Amino acid sequence: MNALGIGGSTIEIELNAIQPKAHLVKPIQEEEFEIRIRKACNIMKQQDIPVIYLHAGTNLFYFTGTKWNPSERMVGALLFSNGEVHYIAPQFEKGTILDFMVVKGPVHCWEEHENPYGLYLEILRSKNITQGKIAMDEATPFFVIDGILKVIPATYELINAKPVTAGCRMIKSSAEIAIMQAAMDITLEVQKAAARILRTGISAKEIIDFINEAHKRYGISSGSYFCIVLFGVDSSFPHGVKTPKNLEENEMVLIDTGCVLHNYISDITRTYVYGEINEEQRKIWNLEKETQLSAFKAAQLGKPCAVIDNASRKTLEANGLGPDYKIPGLPHRTGHGIGLDIHEWPYIARHEDTILAPGMCFSNEPMICVPDKFGIRLEDHIYMTEEGPKWFTQPAHSIEDPFGISL
Repeated sequence: MNALGIGGSTIEIELNAIQPKAHLVKPIQEEEFEIRIRKACNIMKQQDIPVIYLHAGTNLFYFTGTKWNPSERMVGALLFSNGEVHYIAPQFEKGTILDFMVVKGPVHCWEEHENPYGLYLEILRSKNITQGKIAMDEATPFFVIDGILKVIPATYELINAKPVTAGCRMIKSSAEIAIMQAAMDITLEVQKAAARILRTGISAKEIIDFINEAHKRYGISSGSYFCIVLFGVDSSFPHGVKTPKNLEENEMVLIDTGCVLHNYISDITRTYVYGEINEEQRKIWNLEKETQLSAFKAAQLGKPCAVIDNASRKTLEANGLGPDYKIPGLPHRTGHGIGLDIHEWPYIARHEDTILAPGMCFSNEPMICVPDKFGIRLEDHIYMTEEGPKWFTQPAHSIEDPFGISL
């Protein structure tokens, strides 16, 4: 007999039952970008950083609201410690930059035959910055760094802007958390629906396609941000296999998926058995739940992120798994930060000395891999409050009732 909530429905029934809800939460408002810039400027002044370069991509969007995908051309912005923002872009893109721009600032342009890095240097000099630290977005491609190094004099020192970018982005506002909460809620409902459509012989692709369409029915126009569906022995590989197998009776099912709502990402994994549950499956599933709870309890304000990963491994080692990254056991870190990027700061790993603070958001997913048999990953996300850790989504209830239907 299947666990509660597993199987018994159809793709058509589940899709027709969905009502849109993504529209119920507001995107980030313009004034929040201004708050972010002020916070960045405060950090810059404290660390004697007169300017940071924000490359096209996540950091540019986070601080300026300007959505621009990185390419082989230099597009970005210089954020000065007085709050001014100066954009750099190809001349032919100026109109589009102005159209996408949220935080206003002059656009400095270069023609295709010109050197954008010389233009970069000109902007610095126009602001009387002729020496000292110049912070570079940590995601800046090498070709941009290399180009700048070839034109700037030795009076400048290029440094990593991570203390500024991560220092701001790690601490989510109430508006950011509200968006992420809505996205997580949607993905959890999609997870429940995906469990209900399972049947013997169903392919991973059928479920992936269903999950993508289900996210769309909830109002996520882009569908799934990603989706991993694994059955049986395939589930022992954390991020999947080249050719996923079809579902058979009594196999472990692992589904890891998420979506993007107003640029913020959800990410939830559920693992359960389709069919009869054997003792080894039950034992490891229960240990995974215990390990996830150990990690949650270790997430305390003022403690380094490393204590969370250490708590996971201590629980597993006490039950004969591991040690360290050995399998059977946990072969990777316990979690990762999440927000505009699916993997961002803080990272929940044994080397991470970042101190837990209110506003930090991260996954709790201490996966257990049993080679040649199965893997179990229960992934929910935590946000830190003034009172301590809070779940975005309630963890799986039990292997017999993973979605808590009986509660």
